[in-house]
Amino acid sequence: MDVRKIVVVVEDVEVSRTALRWSLHNLLRYGDFLTLLHVFSATKSMSKKKARTLRLQGYQLALSFKEICNSNFFNTNIEMIVTEGDQEGRKIVAMVREIGASSLVVGLHHQSFLYKLALAHDNIANSLSCRVLAIKQAELPPPRGKTKEMLPPLHGSTTLDFSQIEISGLQVADIPTPKIPYRICPSPSAIIWRSRKKRSCSNGG
Repeated sequence: MDVRKIVVVVEDVEVSRTALRWSLHNLLRYGDFLTLLHVFSATKSMSKKKARTLRLQGYQLALSFKEICNSNFFNTNIEMIVTEGDQEGRKIVAMVREIGASSLVVGLHHQSFLYKLALAHDNIANSLSCRVLAIKQAELPPPRGKTKEMLPPLHGSTTLDFSQIEISGLQVADIPTPKIPYRICPSPSAIIWRSRKKRSCSNGG
């Protein structure tokens, strides 16, 4: 069996963690190689101290993703890559091609780089040279008085050629806590003990 290389993009959003869990349970096979890739954005005007802080935060985030892997499949071959890049996904494309990944798994959210990448490339899968799986969580209805946020609009000629897999959230109806019947005991101070007087036995003579 060929060893596959699967890349999961690490972002500090819950859907990214959901995408990792989905990969572990539905995509990863024994012997596959899993890469946790985190790309942080740093500008030229940013100080070196700030850049080091972002890199450290990226490693800590990647470690938390690795803990998810270890708690599910402790024998998984895992590597972590934390590197600097842009928000348009160009660095991710370069890293995925360099790794030679067979699949890229991304948690799809409103600010996902995939939307920006779709505007820059006619075919994302060809640009990455691998299959792209975008995991999307089912959106809950917005609270009253709030409007539902829409995904960023795309150009009419742009087609999203990556596979969108929607993970439906488990919704459990509110069930009232059952009342446990019990006996109401009177207050001990209200209990009056009475001793019965012994009847005297009279012998008829």
